[in-house]
Amino acid sequence: MVLFMGKNFVLEKKLFLPVAEPDIGLLEEQYLLEAFRSGWISSLGNYIERFEVEFAEFCGTSYAIAVCNGTAALHLALLAGGIKAGDEVIVPALTFAATAAAVRHCGATPVFVESEPDIGTLDPKSVESAISPKTKAIIAVHLYGHPADMDNILRIARKHNLLVIEDAAEAHGAKYKGRPIGSLGDMAIFSFYGNKIVTTGEGGMVVTNQPEFHERVRFYKDHAMDPKRRYWHPEVGFNYRMTNLQAAIGCAQLKRFDELLSWRKQIVAYYRDEFRDIVEIAFNPSKDWADPVPWMVCCLLPDGTEQEKRDQLMEWLKRADVDSRPYFHLLCDMPPYASCKRIDASGKDLPVARKLSARGINLPILRRLTRKDVTRIRNELEGWIKLQSKI
Repeated sequence: MVLFMGKNFVLEKKLFLPVAEPDIGLLEEQYLLEAFRSGWISSLGNYIERFEVEFAEFCGTSYAIAVCNGTAALHLALLAGGIKAGDEVIVPALTFAATAAAVRHCGATPVFVESEPDIGTLDPKSVESAISPKTKAIIAVHLYGHPADMDNILRIARKHNLLVIEDAAEAHGAKYKGRPIGSLGDMAIFSFYGNKIVTTGEGGMVVTNQPEFHERVRFYKDHAMDPKRRYWHPEVGFNYRMTNLQAAIGCAQLKRFDELLSWRKQIVAYYRDEFRDIVEIAFNPSKDWADPVPWMVCCLLPDGTEQEKRDQLMEWLKRADVDSRPYFHLLCDMPPYASCKRIDASGKDLPVARKLSARGINLPILRRLTRKDVTRIRNELEGWIKLQSKI
């Protein structure tokens, strides 16, 4: 719409709202330039060790190993835990593809389990039902920033002598019963992709309290080079190293973490307040034993919403210059995993995970998002809901 004002005019245009964008500023620039000017721009340099030490402190663990991305971190954790061809690893059906892909990278087979209602993390009852003589590990994904039910998962794992890896790619700073996520399992992994709460552009981290896992991860990530005999490689390794430039950005992000988390919580509070009268829609559900973090704005549409309708809403929002993302598709429905087992304690085909996948969308979470922007998004969703009631 063009508004004329005498000889001048103003073009009024709705601002496009992406789902997410990195929050990087002057401190990141300062640290990055320091790393650049040092000449150490590859996988050696002071910021690498600093980032590892500070991230271990952040998680309350003894060790942290910086790597090139979260998928590599998960692959290394599985390798360090001895996962190999013929093994089975329990994985939630509702998660990002990297969780299952890393299992395949080891030659092992993912076994998919059901989700907990609302929060979507893996259901401990389904986990127990999925255990077979081939089961060697459980990957507990802290989905969309909400912790999994770790006490019950760890109880099951200890009973059956299974490795537990926390996939905390989406959950920087979350807590389970007051304890930091990342410090609960045998190992945990984090991602620092550009849309994460803490970002290095690309990057990842493995954390653990166990020295043997720390040594194996560090060994494998650098071509499996013998630490006492340079250029001697007793096993086949990987080039999964992080650069000093990425680590510099990570150090700045950690220093700003409270600030980064604070504005995300404020954005979710805007959504909850704006939608308080629309009872059919819920945002970022939480259990009373958890202190989740809002990686994304998680919007659950009315119960019974089918995927086709959810996708129509996303198109509606797109036409209004509001970006969105669907919840993850179930991994067991994808071609690479069609032959893998799917286990639901009730004997059905993962009905909880399917409903959550169909009902869920992620809405914009940006530092520059205002209350007015959230009102605009609410109006669009409200308009769509009213339209559906007339169809």
